[in-house]
Amino acid sequence: MLRIGSVVLGVADVRRAAAFWGKALGYVPRGGVVGEDWVVLVPADGSGGAVGAGAVQVALGRSGTEPQPVPRVHLDLYAADAADQAAEVERLVGLGARRVDWDLYPEDPDFVVLEDPDRNRFCVIDASRS
Repeated sequence: MLRIGSVVLGVADVRRAAAFWGKALGYVPRGGVVGEDWVVLVPADGSGGAVGAGAVQVALGRSGTEPQPVPRVHLDLYAADAADQAAEVERLVGLGARRVDWDLYPEDPDFVVLEDPDRNRFCVIDASRS
């Protein structure tokens, strides 16, 4: 049976993206190496260092293409409740994320759309509402 080993994001600046996502998720470069074109980030606690070992790895690869304004694939980051969601959104904005003026929000959304420094969009979800 197959398992997801890594989620891969295209980025313009691998080092900048590794710094953002490392701080955002508490991840570190696998093997301590951040290349110019590629890095795989794993949980700092070691729970995702090998494919199938637990937590999903996040791989960042240099890309020359522009991010999609309405991405077909994106990350959903789960917060415990509305207060945790608000705190995490502010923390991520402090790390360099930007709020997205999302015209597709439903009435009373349980998610906030942000974009990383490379303009990859992702959501912070209030998981208590699921």
